[in-house]
Amino acid sequence: MVRVCVFCGSKTGSDSEYGQTAQRLGQEIASRGVGLVYGGGGIGLMGVVADSVLESGGEVIGVIPDGLAVEEVMHQHVADMRIVADMHQRKAQMHELSDAYIALPGGVGTFEELFEVLAWRQLKIHAKPIGVLDIRGFFGPFLETIECSVSEGFMNPRNRQLFVTETDPAVLLDQLLEMVATV
Repeated sequence: MVRVCVFCGSKTGSDSEYGQTAQRLGQEIASRGVGLVYGGGGIGLMGVVADSVLESGGEVIGVIPDGLAVEEVMHQHVADMRIVADMHQRKAQMHELSDAYIALPGGVGTFEELFEVLAWRQLKIHAKPIGVLDIRGFFGPFLETIECSVSEGFMNPRNRQLFVTETDPAVLLDQLLEMVATV
């Protein structure tokens, strides 16, 4: 089974569109028979995506560090919940279980996860496709930063192709699945 790793916030954000789009992504993942790998939370956008995949009959694997595996944070309805020692083991296991990545809006943790898989892809540590789901223009500053890095000579222009950006979950998922098929 193909699995996609989703990085996203432990909060739902200030606008309902974030949660609605995360829910649509979960439905799209399940409708294609794709499994979800994610950070194991039952809160924020993480919980919304996981709930949506579960409600749609899809496979969900959560990977959560022991320190966060408390009832208020860990999703209580994910049957395949893997508790690991720390964040490094979490990311390593999520990487091992996944065939592609999608980043949704989030905070520092989401940014760190996205930048790590981008760096790994640039260094050819993996060739897994990476997608950015740009809800409400959230990733506009990120995209501007990438362009600035290219224009200032810190990043090779071809590295802009390390990821794809979309506003529609179905379109983004289709693009990533097409890339997975060619890797």
